[in-house]
Amino acid sequence: MIIGVPKEIKDNEARVAITPAGVKALTEAGHKVLVETRAGLASGFDDAEYQNAGAEIVGDAGYVWGKSETIVKVKEPIESEYPYFRPGLVLFTYLHLAPLPVLTDKLLETKVIGIAYETVRDRQGTLPLLTPMSEVAGRMSVQVGATYLEKERGGRGILLGGVPGVPPAQVTIIGGGIVGTNAAKIALGFGAKVTLVDVNLNRLRELDDLYGGRLYTLASNSYNIAIATREADLVIGGVLIPGATAPKLVTRAMVSQMKKGAVIVDVAIDQGGCVETARPTSHSNPSYVVDGVVHYCVTNMPGAVPHTSTLALTNSTFPYLLRLANLGAREALKQDAGLAEGLNTWQGALTYRGVAESQQKPWTPAASVLN
Repeated sequence: MIIGVPKEIKDNEARVAITPAGVKALTEAGHKVLVETRAGLASGFDDAEYQNAGAEIVGDAGYVWGKSETIVKVKEPIESEYPYFRPGLVLFTYLHLAPLPVLTDKLLETKVIGIAYETVRDRQGTLPLLTPMSEVAGRMSVQVGATYLEKERGGRGILLGGVPGVPPAQVTIIGGGIVGTNAAKIALGFGAKVTLVDVNLNRLRELDDLYGGRLYTLASNSYNIAIATREADLVIGGVLIPGATAPKLVTRAMVSQMKKGAVIVDVAIDQGGCVETARPTSHSNPSYVVDGVVHYCVTNMPGAVPHTSTLALTNSTFPYLLRLANLGAREALKQDAGLAEGLNTWQGALTYRGVAESQQKPWTPAASVLN
């Protein structure tokens, strides 16, 4: 199989989809790998490393897309990449289609086979390709929040952990999944007072045990969220419904009641955001203010730490990519029900229910198109 690795062109996206180690494993298995020049440079991998591992270095993105049977990326294609789509092309990347109807329509129109990292499941029912980036984003959300609480960034001028004699910042985390758990770990490490809100009481019990009572937990309902956000200096949104649009748990009215100079970091923005006032931003223009509250809603947060993120991501994605290459997309998807959960589009059919419901489109179960 010919596998293509184009350079990421989303705003300040510095990750790359394959490391030189991955290229070596693919070429040793008999596959050909085309890597666009400088694709891995920002992640710490230069062209020579890829070439030494067996890749062909290509200067033109169109050539990579046009000659490859499978394209492996990090982020969803942007508009300038749409002309590269063609029937039967396998696209293996984060797609986050629920809030992106135009991209969804384009993938369907061009009959691309779109396999989304974020909806692949393992035998335990977890999301193995989303988890590493959720870990990175959850930990980063506290770093970012601490920075934007500084006065020069528009924040309240509060040190997250306080100092002796001065109370720490109050952090509210919405969601107790991978993002929320990692955010809590870092926020507590900073010395902040942390409250985590989740709908799953068993998960709250687990977190209470894990952190020995240092973490305050609240059952998720609009009343508790309103109180927790009103008291917070930093709110981190980490709600996830796999493949579907995130629910707007923090309303505009709640934001209007927050402290002036408080900060919101909505990590759920890839799936539309869990804060009603959130809208996607980029690394080059990351924040804006609504009702005196600073909003940070960058859709590719882990791209700011590309070396760590690329290694963490490819550790998880590569075994699936190798399976797709060795077996072909149809057979790999038929043999692995968890990988088939990642199938979002198949040659003109929308095959992921969460995306279909978010966009009010008809859908076809993956099993139906694979048999």
